Amino acid sequence: MSSQPVETVEVSTASVACDGGPGAAGHPKVYLNLAKDGAIDCPYCGKRFVLKAGAKAAAH
Repeated sequence: MSSQPVETVEVSTASVACDGGPGAAGHPKVYLNLAKDGAIDCPYCGKRFVLKAGAKAAAH
């Protein structure tokens, strides 16, 4: 099993949604919160979401 993400997507918010994309690659939509290090991998498709440089994570 590879430890590399399938795709890396830069985002400007600490909360993202992933549905895996259209067609056969898709999966149920999941909402993810970026970790303290500013990144998270989708548990379904392995897509990695990272916070853009300069973007601030939302304060709780």
